[in-house]
Amino acid sequence: MNSYGLLVIFQYLSLICGHSVPFKELFLDQHVDHFNFVSFGQKTFKERYLIQDQWWKPGVGPIFFYTGNEGPIDTFWDNTGFVFDIAPEFNALVVFAEHRFYGKSLPFGNQSFSHPYIGLLSIEQALGDYAVLLTTLKQELNATSCPVISFGGSYGGMLSAYIRFKYPNLVAGSIAASAPIYLLSADSKRDFFWEDVTKDFNAVSPKCVDRVRTAFVQMDITSRKPEGLKQLSSTFGLCKPMTSKTDYRHFLGWIRNAFTYLAMMDYPYPTSFMGNLPGYPVKVACGLILNTTDVLHGLAQASAIFYNGTKQPCFDIWNDFIECADPTGCGLGFDSMAWDFQACTEVHLPAGSNNMTDMFPVLPFTDDIRNQYCQKKWGVAPRDLWSQAQFWANNIKSASNIVFSNGDLDPWHRGGVIKPPNPSVEVILIEGGAHHLDLRGKNKDDPSSVVAARNKEKALIKKWVSEYRASA
Repeated sequence: MNSYGLLVIFQYLSLICGHSVPFKELFLDQHVDHFNFVSFGQKTFKERYLIQDQWWKPGVGPIFFYTGNEGPIDTFWDNTGFVFDIAPEFNALVVFAEHRFYGKSLPFGNQSFSHPYIGLLSIEQALGDYAVLLTTLKQELNATSCPVISFGGSYGGMLSAYIRFKYPNLVAGSIAASAPIYLLSADSKRDFFWEDVTKDFNAVSPKCVDRVRTAFVQMDITSRKPEGLKQLSSTFGLCKPMTSKTDYRHFLGWIRNAFTYLAMMDYPYPTSFMGNLPGYPVKVACGLILNTTDVLHGLAQASAIFYNGTKQPCFDIWNDFIECADPTGCGLGFDSMAWDFQACTEVHLPAGSNNMTDMFPVLPFTDDIRNQYCQKKWGVAPRDLWSQAQFWANNIKSASNIVFSNGDLDPWHRGGVIKPPNPSVEVILIEGGAHHLDLRGKNKDDPSSVVAARNKEKALIKKWVSEYRASA
């Protein structure tokens, strides 16, 4: 279908909303460096993308384009049902592009994360890949008159906004869900994240937060006793006993990481996006914490919800959680290495927990700590002023045709756009919504607020498509 692509396989994924959506897995030859013609010459790599044309009216229908983020693209295909719910109505072609250095799109294979190759991982290069992919597809499919609407959630939502900023000639409008773009401002406040995780649990019950605080205090006391670390290791079901302060500090991060994802994925129904979680996992966790006389046991049970305690005989805290330049977590495997590098270069993420405005132990992550870590780990220093200049930071008054949506349960929402900068940018706050809930497929348990948000987004997409056609 695409002379630059290689058809590899047909796969079928079941969306949470209950219907199966097939995709074709294709690869496009991309230059490893779009901006320096000398550095790697004509060296290319194969960027993976997924495509579905069963609803498309060729040459007429729009292209719904998902700007892939920090993981394999099929994961996002499986968790972005809104696109498939509305594609038939628009006669749309659906394309999901994988971000370089993630999934199967590794420019230099397993060597991609070594110097100098890792330096080719940047937002600019990823957007360049997407721009080339769109240009190629529109030419190959005789779709040069078809408008493109981009979609993305979280970091992918940031990219969805940025591709509209940078390539308005290619993208007619963007849905940027849970996109904390203001974090790229050099002077952005970074102390909101753990405070908002705590607020989510406090909304279920203030007693839940009190007991979590009490549990951490009790853990600290126990850790200082002879055999204390061994006792805590047993209580939390660790595969191997902790033996040092380093182990214990990592253990605290492991627990905090579990609470991070319980809050982010606080959806009203069971999901398997970032782990096998029940509906309203924050409420479930608080139930376990409150319905036991032993606060440590309650904290252990709550943490196990995320780490899937029902299927694991024990927990390996070093394999379950990797510390990195993102205090909220970098994931696992090669993906964690790629996101760690991005957090050390262009993407400035939240600070650590402080036990004053949040319920977690004092685990600081300051700019100085970040700089020292990044220099030691990758030999790089963050360039926050460059990110601010290149990606507009909070100066987005000239933006247009973008929806910034955020859920009030999402601990990332205060890093995003919550006030419209001009009439051409729509801001939607979803009451009772967790991390980019609006991008998920429709579900009988959806709150009315997310149904209204999706209806608004669909109406704006119709408007953008209509305006594009009128100007063609």
